[in-house]
Amino acid sequence: MRKWLTNTYYSFPVQLLVLHLRGNLVLIALWVFLVVLVSDGIGSKYGIKYLFLSPEYLGEVGFWSFFFLGLAFGAMVMSWNLTTYLISAHYFPFLATLARPFTKFSINNLLVPVGFTVLLLTLHIRFEWYYEFRDLNQIFLNCLGFLFGMATLIVSLLVYFYFTNKDILSFLRVQDQPPPHLVADLAPGRRPVDYEGVLTGRNRWRVDTYLTESLRFRLVRSVAHYDSRIIMRVFKQNHINALIVQLFSLVLLVTLGYLIDNPYFRIPAAASILLIMSILIALTGAISYWFHRWRIAVLLLLFAGVNYITKYEWFNHKNKAYGLNYQTPPATYDYDSLASLCSPQNVQEDMANTIAILDNWKKKVAHEQEGKPKMVLFMVSGGGLKSAVWSMQVMRYADSLSNGRLMDYTTLIAGASGGLIGSAYYRELYLRKLRGAPIDPNDPKYVDNVGRDLLNSVTFTIASNDLFLPWIKFEAGGYTYVKDRGYAFERQLNENVEGVFNGKSVSDYWLPEQWAQIPMMFITPSIVNDGRRMVISPHGVSYMMAAPIAIRNPNSVEIDAVDFGRLFEEQDGSNLLVSSALRMNATFPYILPNVYLPTQPNIELMDAGFRDDFGLKSAIRFLHVFKDWIRKNTSGVVLVQVRAFDRERKVPASDNQGVIESIFNPLGIAGKIVSLQNYEHDTNLGFLYDILGEDRFEIIRFTYLPSLEHNEATISFHLTQRERNDILHAIDLESNRKSLERLVEVMRPSKPMSLE
Repeated sequence: MRKWLTNTYYSFPVQLLVLHLRGNLVLIALWVFLVVLVSDGIGSKYGIKYLFLSPEYLGEVGFWSFFFLGLAFGAMVMSWNLTTYLISAHYFPFLATLARPFTKFSINNLLVPVGFTVLLLTLHIRFEWYYEFRDLNQIFLNCLGFLFGMATLIVSLLVYFYFTNKDILSFLRVQDQPPPHLVADLAPGRRPVDYEGVLTGRNRWRVDTYLTESLRFRLVRSVAHYDSRIIMRVFKQNHINALIVQLFSLVLLVTLGYLIDNPYFRIPAAASILLIMSILIALTGAISYWFHRWRIAVLLLLFAGVNYITKYEWFNHKNKAYGLNYQTPPATYDYDSLASLCSPQNVQEDMANTIAILDNWKKKVAHEQEGKPKMVLFMVSGGGLKSAVWSMQVMRYADSLSNGRLMDYTTLIAGASGGLIGSAYYRELYLRKLRGAPIDPNDPKYVDNVGRDLLNSVTFTIASNDLFLPWIKFEAGGYTYVKDRGYAFERQLNENVEGVFNGKSVSDYWLPEQWAQIPMMFITPSIVNDGRRMVISPHGVSYMMAAPIAIRNPNSVEIDAVDFGRLFEEQDGSNLLVSSALRMNATFPYILPNVYLPTQPNIELMDAGFRDDFGLKSAIRFLHVFKDWIRKNTSGVVLVQVRAFDRERKVPASDNQGVIESIFNPLGIAGKIVSLQNYEHDTNLGFLYDILGEDRFEIIRFTYLPSLEHNEATISFHLTQRERNDILHAIDLESNRKSLERLVEVMRPSKPMSLE
């Protein structure tokens, strides 16, 4: 038993693993990171593991989606083998004496990749069987697709190395004794290699056996009788070949950036992640290979250098809002300019225009109501595609059960992230129906459209384009911009919703909103620089920039929002594409790029949820500003709140913590953004009850709650089929059914309907 353990320990596969654990911890850390991702250790709330366990290609989960996932994993495995071969092969001089040295190295270096493959396929089988209810034939095809894809790439590269790599026999130079200059030779790269093991007839790193291509163990032979210069030439030639393959892979990935508009080249999101990991492995290996003990210092210098040169515009691509003019002089962004935007004159002008819209709304619903109508405001929460599907589902049920009255009775829609994407889509479908298009907005296919994957295109573009300074250009709204993951997101969104937002600008909604054909919509991304909200609307909304007291008593309260249209009047702000506005409102950090606006100094926008994940700030400010008109012209306000997740009522414990854990306790509240917003909103809603009167203000809530047998759907731009089904069925919950009944009752006509 002891001999067997000794033989196993000193086998080449095990010794390679030991070497990696001792000297290549950064590379091992990348594998550990992948394991944590697929096993739900990181990003469980955002559904990261589903990208690996249920990848989509062309909207389907099947053989081909797993084939491309396997292909990308094969690329990562070969990057792992090539990189570790570059930085580790010199420890094992016996490799140079073998036929096909890199092939044998790769076979013996597969312990880590094989372990990850077994873990991934095991988790996939469990996930598909228990959560997606797929049959065994489909699961088998998925696994076969993954293995076939992985094998295709690995075998292709091994065939290339078979015909191009040379072994020691190719050089035909054998000596009985090593030359005296042996120790002074340099290995490929910039570091000296100690060949003391060769001088004494031993390997530098003890290895007794190795695996052959037929998976049989063979004894390692001494290399002392070979000329060290020949061994060096073998390694050098193999290393150059490996560098050529890695360089070719990099060029191929960049070339794919040209093809981001072709859906057939939008590989699964997890495949893009694996390609990025391949690049990181190759980069880490290259730095270790060339600089060895100086690698940490070089990495630090590299980070500092990248940070320095990217301060210059040529090296730093900044994402832009499509439709805006970045060539004209930028708008001034400071407190004085903001104060001038919400001057009493501007506020009175914008309020008068909005009151005209409200008057048109009142006339529209007057034919159904005796007395004053109820005003409905529709507020939707963020939450990726989960909230997009949920908001669409609530809207179509409410509209269908009220015989098409939802859009008629609603005066304002606001919210964050995916919730507003779903609401904007439903509003656009309703408008097209009004204009005579053969569309039924309540058709379930539109809910399916808005729930389609948005993540694959984005992650593929990051891997093939954004990491290499994007430079491919396109035209939008009459101006030229650079393609990046922001462009990929908008293009994919337009494809998913059958092109309804294609080329559509914010100003295209001015007339239908003005005549109250559709509700007004406020799109409110957050300004990173100072935390204010940017309010995007086709109409002037300077009254949204501060509480009404700020107009009557300047400097009494802070300006906490910005009227986008007024700020960018000279930069063609009304030409902003709707898809860009929705993207800015849903810009989750790192997944989508922050949007830089043409201001001096530059400001950037990101997700609305960082200031208001529920749209309630917009509703509260709007009701506060127009409270007098509301009291006079309506019988009250109904605030419909559509939430993609329930309130967090579980109190985390602070006991049983170590000293280190307790150090971070004061920072914990920073991660409670949503809970803090809930408290603030409840306080402000309490004020509205007092301002409007308890009998004139009502809140109707629709909340997505996961079914008992499933976990909650993730906050992501990718949903599994099980998650879609779970979200759609949440409308049947008793609490949501009661909310539907109450909302339909609010919109029920009180006048007898005309027979005409």
